[in-house]
Amino acid sequence: MSAGTHASASAARPTLWRAWWSAIRPRTLGASLIPVAVGAALAASEGRLRAGVALACAAAALALQIGTNLVNDALDFLNRIDTAERLGPTRVTLAGWLSARAVLGGSALAFAAALACGVYLVAVGGLPILGIGLASIAAAVGYSAGPFPLASHGLGELAAFVFFGVVAVTGSAYLHLDRWSAAALAASLPVAALVSAIMAVNNLRDIETDARSGKRTLAVRLGAPRARNLYTALVAGAYAWTLALACLRGSLWMLLPLASLPLALGAVRQLRAASSGPQFNLALAGTARLHIVYGGLLCVALAC
Repeated sequence: MSAGTHASASAARPTLWRAWWSAIRPRTLGASLIPVAVGAALAASEGRLRAGVALACAAAALALQIGTNLVNDALDFLNRIDTAERLGPTRVTLAGWLSARAVLGGSALAFAAALACGVYLVAVGGLPILGIGLASIAAAVGYSAGPFPLASHGLGELAAFVFFGVVAVTGSAYLHLDRWSAAALAASLPVAALVSAIMAVNNLRDIETDARSGKRTLAVRLGAPRARNLYTALVAGAYAWTLALACLRGSLWMLLPLASLPLALGAVRQLRAASSGPQFNLALAGTARLHIVYGGLLCVALAC
């Protein structure tokens, strides 16, 4: 879910460190940090912020996303979904920079790190957090793997909405507040919509190669025109809900995320005009940037 150049097995081989850095897709990692930050900001507004919980949530979320990215890299290569025709950023197994076995081993380490953070978080939050943690790991692995890979059955955007939006925000807020919060649920929805938009761009860019490989993403199922409309609806929905949040909380501060609207309009125009791999990659980078800027402004608004 990040911008880059055309994937190719002939890409210049980087150092081992750079190969692993590319494998974790660093430009995508805001998708895991922003929801945790929103939950922490909501807790801060009530004077209940716990620094240790915030750090552990951030580490667990990062580890889960890195594990998901690594599994996706290796399995899309092994299942012949990624080929030399791929339009997106270089994938390390496809390019031959790292073996699929090594990348899957790296994913196992990432999930182990998430579990280690989870032990502390379960000690803080109890059984509800255990359930969330196990479901999140199952979804992370099941995005690309298992008998019913979510990405191959048109459920990638929904999984992102639920786990990188609703669950991440409400779960992190619960750990700070010791209770479920309707305010956290409300704040999670625009974050969820924008992270789903990132996934929508990714799948729209890969629509032709995914269709040829039998990977039935939501973009493949809807077709390109409707997939573009879905993206527009997700972005528009985030901003419409921002207005609702301002009314629900009775605070003009909640209008602060609207300052990112020029970025949103630019991202929508960019995506709707995109027709080549590089153009889609720019739209992807723009949407990821929008998610971070909007999320940062939402954090400020909630904390004020």
